[in-house]
Amino acid sequence: MVQNISILGSTGSIGVQALEVARKLNLSVCALTANNNIELLEEQIREFKPEIAVVFEETKAKELKQKISDTNTKVLCGMDGLIEAATISQADLILNSVVGMVGLQPTLAAAENKKNIALANKETLVAGGSLVMDAVKRNNVKLYPVDSEHSAIFQCLQGAPDEKALKKIILTASGGPFFGKKADDLVNIKKEQALKHPNWSMGAKITIDSATMMNKGLEIIEACWLFNVPASQIEVVVHRESIIHSMVEFTDNSVIAQLSLPDMRIPIQYAITYPKRLESPVPELDITKIGTFSFYKPDEETFLCLKACKEAIEIGGAAPVAANGANEEANRLFLQEKISFLNIGELVYEAMKAQKGCKIENLQDILTADKKARQYVLDAVK
Repeated sequence: MVQNISILGSTGSIGVQALEVARKLNLSVCALTANNNIELLEEQIREFKPEIAVVFEETKAKELKQKISDTNTKVLCGMDGLIEAATISQADLILNSVVGMVGLQPTLAAAENKKNIALANKETLVAGGSLVMDAVKRNNVKLYPVDSEHSAIFQCLQGAPDEKALKKIILTASGGPFFGKKADDLVNIKKEQALKHPNWSMGAKITIDSATMMNKGLEIIEACWLFNVPASQIEVVVHRESIIHSMVEFTDNSVIAQLSLPDMRIPIQYAITYPKRLESPVPELDITKIGTFSFYKPDEETFLCLKACKEAIEIGGAAPVAANGANEEANRLFLQEKISFLNIGELVYEAMKAQKGCKIENLQDILTADKKARQYVLDAVK
């Protein structure tokens, strides 16, 4: 089992819960990284005593260095620091839980350095799926999904005879705070409303992605790469209770589902301890208290982000990169109250369509497509 772990994005929701799991399993933590939350990072450093700590923002890194000058932890910054945390020699496993495209290069670096990876960063596979999966295969490393949906699929596939027996993947979605609403109902939505997720506690970016259903669109693309299936074999079903985290259907029409309370510590722990299952910090599921399960078809015309992602993976090339980059920019602008909620889906769809003919052959192609999509959004808003 894993003994030493490096956590990228340790001050975010997933990172904090990963440290809870590490504490329970008595794991050593050799590296921690954060964007700019140095107050929480300092607390984590003093408890877990990592060899290195990385703050993406340089000025914050300098501030942290002064704060922890009485420790033996080395402070780094920027992308170079993230890559060092992703390739640190002591780590048995790199858990990547950073948010956004910034997670791609550390994932590639980890794979090239033959590090097993627990992946909670959707954008890595959405933007760089072919490059990442090639690096994983070429270096014979393990890539464990941490997202609750992909972990559920991974768990459901344990013991399956072979991939030919898999007929369909069924991704469940909570539907977010605006389930059942039409476009006319969403015209005047404010960020405070969009940040009220009914079931999960997540960071702002991912919570908005859930409200627009972009999160589910990204998960479709991610699932295509993780499980080597076309988008035509992936179905999205809205499941309001968030107890069934996803399902798989086999060729005999048998469906297997993974259920648990909506708590990320289960998929985090499974990625760390696989193939073992250990006692969990999550309460036991009492299905009699849930009572009933509900299922609905998603509304792709109202929630354009989902439609954009489904089309993007079918188109291929730079289209998924563009959809992701445009969404990151639009999501940021919405949180800054510079665009409307409905603008997010419109901008993602338009930016994706604008780059559909571009090929992706290397990292620079991905970074260029990402930059173009972000600029497309900024120009459209101007």
